[in-house]
Amino acid sequence: MSNFQRPFFLFIFMLAWGVFSLSQDVAAKVFNPETFTLKNGMQVVVVSNHRAPIVSHMVWYKVGSADELEGKSGLAHFFEHLMFKGTPSYPDGEFSKLVAQNGGQENAFTSSDYTAYYQTVAVDRLELMMRLEADRMTNLALTKEVIEPERLVILEERRQRVDNKPRSLLAEQMSASLFLNHPYRNPVIGWAHEIEKLSLEDLRKFYKKWYAPNNAILVVAGDITAAQLKPLAEKYYGVIPRNPDLQKRNRAEEPPHRVPRRLVLKDARVRQPIWSRTYLAPSLVKSDKATPYALEVLAELLGSGSKSRLYRELTFKKKLTVSAGASYSMGGRDHSRFSLYGSPTPQTSIEQLEAALEAEIASLLKDGLSQIEVDEAKQRLVDSAAFARDSLTAGARVLGAAIASGQTVDDVEAWPSRISLVTKEQVMEAAKMVFKPSHSVTGLLLPEDKQVAK
Repeated sequence: MSNFQRPFFLFIFMLAWGVFSLSQDVAAKVFNPETFTLKNGMQVVVVSNHRAPIVSHMVWYKVGSADELEGKSGLAHFFEHLMFKGTPSYPDGEFSKLVAQNGGQENAFTSSDYTAYYQTVAVDRLELMMRLEADRMTNLALTKEVIEPERLVILEERRQRVDNKPRSLLAEQMSASLFLNHPYRNPVIGWAHEIEKLSLEDLRKFYKKWYAPNNAILVVAGDITAAQLKPLAEKYYGVIPRNPDLQKRNRAEEPPHRVPRRLVLKDARVRQPIWSRTYLAPSLVKSDKATPYALEVLAELLGSGSKSRLYRELTFKKKLTVSAGASYSMGGRDHSRFSLYGSPTPQTSIEQLEAALEAEIASLLKDGLSQIEVDEAKQRLVDSAAFARDSLTAGARVLGAAIASGQTVDDVEAWPSRISLVTKEQVMEAAKMVFKPSHSVTGLLLPEDKQVAK
């Protein structure tokens, strides 16, 4: 099991496009999916790939940690574990045993906006996977005897992945500082003290509310067509009653951000200092639809790879950093983040690194960008992974994550053409919009004895 963080969405999204050229037909589709909706409201997406007799079967639920009730963090991730614990038809352990016996692989992941479960199997084993997955959509056995041991497993997972890793601790605290009111401020795995208090009734209510076909997306990628899949989807998922009480997601809104925030974490386990700054940024779903594409181009030209500004100036020319970069993902349902980061050389202080990074941003805002670097950044984006389009799972993951976060199939398919239409002026407007100190949190991860200027 693993938490599916938003930066990974951008990574796999970029790695999925295959070879595109800005000189080619920008209207070319990406995955060419087929879609239909069952009578109970379950959306189905099929990405055909006939290179091997294999399929990836994924069920995405439009519920994540940001949909939890206040004071009950960790519920969404709890179900990432509980869904493997059994139903009356397939007792604890039987699900995973059957997947393994049929040569398949399985896992699940949780994010702020969705929870997903998947199996990769030979195409002739797909029907079994659908029967198993449909069964646990509504028949999960939830008892005290089931949840208590798993609670301990989750708490131990949190200790290993967060509490024992200074970088993860700082990232968690930065998220809590960046979002003043929106539930994105809570960790996907949950706060330990709230995980400890989640009741059986809390879990049952959450399951009844969110785990329903009209809140789910079935994505199947591989050696199958929509015509072949539809009878199976109707047989196993189509018979599950919809939840008539399902309501729209209701999340707290962010108030205005008026002051920058700054966090310093000193820890004896830190060997390499790291400076990072995260800005509140718009997502594709909650924006003007043009800015997120400009921000992707901005992140690419500013801090992605050896051709980026930050690497060229700070790592290659000035020898101030061992690494420096920028990242952005448009995938959040409500908000997103634009991040800058750097790690200094042994001869460079964290203060020098911060001053150099800020100088690069100031230079960009003052002097602007060249048309060449914008065009090269756009070309790198659409050419970023020449052969990843052949991946069995990339299309399923990208489409599932996008739809579960509020995007559409058309948003995914139009990505290359929309990137190609980004102008230099739009990139500059996006930079001026996002690089506002009051919308930022700066984090310093330092060895315990490192001195920091106040």
